[in-house]
Amino acid sequence: MTPSQDAIALVKASEGLRLQAYQDAGGVWTIGYGHTEGVTAGQVITAAEADALLQTDLSEAADEVESLVRVPLTQGQFDALTDFVFNLGAGTLKRSTLLMLLNVGNYAAAANQFRVWVLDAGAVQPGLVTRRAAERALFVKPTGGNA
Repeated sequence: MTPSQDAIALVKASEGLRLQAYQDAGGVWTIGYGHTEGVTAGQVITAAEADALLQTDLSEAADEVESLVRVPLTQGQFDALTDFVFNLGAGTLKRSTLLMLLNVGNYAAAANQFRVWVLDAGAVQPGLVTRRAAERALFVKPTGGNA
């Protein structure tokens, strides 16, 4: 599977577009739509470059989802998990109760696990609450699949 426009729209809405490098809350240099690999202070890119970086980053996140998930997914489920991995990393998904529940076929319980991932430095972050709600909505989106 490949990320759909829904996944791209979710990342863009959640990350926002920054064409000049900045340090995120954790001090990581970031640019475009949340791209971090190889970013340096003072770096500037175009909107087209940001879109290309996003495509690469989402493709990498999608590959991780495909390697970790052992059950069939709808497009919405795949998109939600791809955004989750884009935001939190494959290691987080790999160690999560969300993945454990999903891989035993408990789609409903897995969907509810998105609500758990809303903390940063021990505090609930409104932006993460919004993002996880959007991921969950994609995950349970009726498509005639497993949701």
